[in-house]
Amino acid sequence: MAESRDARAQRTRRLLRSLDLAYPDARIALRFGNAFELLVATILSAQCTDEMVNRVTPELFRRFATPRALADADPAEVEALVRPTGFYRQKTRSIQSAARDVAERFGGAVPRTMEELLTLRGVARKTANVVLGNAFDVPGIAVDTHVSRVSQRLELTRSEDPVAIEADLSALVPRERWTHTTHQLIHHGRVCCQARRPRCEECPLAEDCPWPGRAQRAAAPKAAARGAQGPARAPTRSRRTARGHRGRAR
Repeated sequence: MAESRDARAQRTRRLLRSLDLAYPDARIALRFGNAFELLVATILSAQCTDEMVNRVTPELFRRFATPRALADADPAEVEALVRPTGFYRQKTRSIQSAARDVAERFGGAVPRTMEELLTLRGVARKTANVVLGNAFDVPGIAVDTHVSRVSQRLELTRSEDPVAIEADLSALVPRERWTHTTHQLIHHGRVCCQARRPRCEECPLAEDCPWPGRAQRAAAPKAAARGAQGPARAPTRSRRTARGHRGRAR
């Protein structure tokens, strides 16, 4: 039976309470000192772990502390610094172009609106929402791979399109907690609802998760335990025969 809108809203409220209990202090993993550093770090985080970005950015920002400095830097020097994040040539072009626009079009200050942020190279809605929510306290739902996977398994969305997922979640989650819920979903996706090996048997959201794979994952340890004990052994012929003889003797 399809879930009604009211039922989904009620389930979402329960999920949010469970997220608050499980991850009350969830926050962004990227390290930054200002909006410009967060913008650059988020662009670099595409198809790369936050841990790797955090290793790269301290030296990058030490050498190029302002948008103007990064825009005017030798691309080869920037490429060498960001190479560990992958796709380093494309990312170098993106962060230098974005830095140039910030310096020349926005007076050196990262813009504070979605519309303006989307004009920067390398910036889509996810990056814009990360910057708005964490640098300027403007609520936003940033849909990365974790948010996408978790929200799909929780059946809070049926879409695979990030923009549609953002819209679906925005309709269910109160606006004032969009940014915090994003952090919670990302953290949950990293530590529990992982892509290949979700830990459903210990999931804090299990009671309100309709994902069909959950029951299979939860049952796997029990099946493994039974398998470790081995299949029940049929009695040998000699024992069956002996029991039969004893039965006739009685």
